Amino acid sequence: MPDRHIELQVNGETYGLLVEDRTTLADGLREGCHLTGTHLACEHGVCGACTVLVDGRAVRSCLIYAVQAVGAQVTTVEGLAGTDGRLNPVQEAFRQCHGLQCGFCTPGFVVSLTAYLRDNPTPTEEQLRDALSGNLCRCTGYQGIIAAARLAAETMRGAGRSDREMSSEDATI
Repeated sequence: MPDRHIELQVNGETYGLLVEDRTTLADGLREGCHLTGTHLACEHGVCGACTVLVDGRAVRSCLIYAVQAVGAQVTTVEGLAGTDGRLNPVQEAFRQCHGLQCGFCTPGFVVSLTAYLRDNPTPTEEQLRDALSGNLCRCTGYQGIIAAARLAAETMRGAGRSDREMSSEDATI
């Protein structure tokens, strides 16, 4: 197949890529933009490891083509931290609550949760579990992930607690 030159807006920067029409956004991000935080696992849209934001919406980047993202604003896990390197509230909550084990699925969880909490600032635990049900982790029991989701929601509402204030009961939902 002939290659096509496209430009993608990713994390506030413009990237020129040479892609086949069938190149997925995930592959374009990893290979063309060298942004490897977007992970590929199932490549069927089931696991959520490849989740990125496209115009603010959480999208499985293995299910759309790179050419479909032309003209859109794409945000990967690398683009969530501040320009000063400070972690966003979700990333920081995952760090504080040990919401990861091997870390492979973590970028997808962080991106999905960032989008969800932006639109749903006061979720119940059941709503958080439902919102994250499209992201799979094979290493954890999800307790740290849910604790991180709760802490991130509180922090984003302005009622955050430090890791010292986080009780052991909170970490074992």
